[in-house]
Amino acid sequence: MGYMIECDKVIYRYNKDEEHSFAAVDGVDLKVNKGEFLVVLGRNGSGKSTLAKHMNALLIPSEGTVFVEGLNTSDEENLWKIRNSAGMVFQNPDNQIVATIVEEDVAFGPENLGVPSAEIRKRVDEALDKVNMSEYKRHAPHLLSGGQKQRVAIAGILAMRPNCIVFDEPTAMLDPSGRREVIRTIKDINKNYGITIVLITHYMEEVVEADRVIVMDKGKIVMEGTPREIFKNVATMKEIGLDVPQVTEIAYELKRSGINIDADILTIDEMVKVLCQ
Repeated sequence: MGYMIECDKVIYRYNKDEEHSFAAVDGVDLKVNKGEFLVVLGRNGSGKSTLAKHMNALLIPSEGTVFVEGLNTSDEENLWKIRNSAGMVFQNPDNQIVATIVEEDVAFGPENLGVPSAEIRKRVDEALDKVNMSEYKRHAPHLLSGGQKQRVAIAGILAMRPNCIVFDEPTAMLDPSGRREVIRTIKDINKNYGITIVLITHYMEEVVEADRVIVMDKGKIVMEGTPREIFKNVATMKEIGLDVPQVTEIAYELKRSGINIDADILTIDEMVKVLCQ
């Protein structure tokens, strides 16, 4: 079947022609499985967003190679197919919405792909249904909440029928309610429609249900594993400037104080069950 995304010894340098160039991504090897829900963690400046932009050829490696469904992103002839295959959603939903009516915005991508009108209408309805925004199809986007706008942006990508969506901190500008809406939508399209998800985030609670997590620091992958494997290393996470879910930190501190409790608790439900026992 092959991989959705493969990064082979990827290096990306900013200011590469100047004396003070630096590698924002520094020798990254990574394989993303088809249908996987992968989270990329890292503090500001760790290289995680730069890596994300390589996954649909917005950036091309200075060294190394990136393949999207077997297509080399460095080959310009592949760009059209790559960007059909791997969509991208960014932080600010206002920067991604181009039309004055929700359904017209969702239709924008398929129209640019030359999809026939009848098929576009079908895709728009399906995409809005997948993100639970069908009742807002004739609304003006500027009247929506931040979470609703981001779900419209996701629908616009879904209407282009990608096999993968890369989310670059999609909840960074949203309030807690909006964050929950968007993360619930991301989980749903991965679980129910098999779309590969790469989520870049710094909100630890968004990581818990991922299949796999990679942690970046100074352009390199420094940790990799399941959420439970990553978050049980509380001290290591703090050393590289990252937090863990609040409930995980509570379990960690209880264990340090001498209480017999697992240190890799990820959810409130798990904590309640353990404490009740």
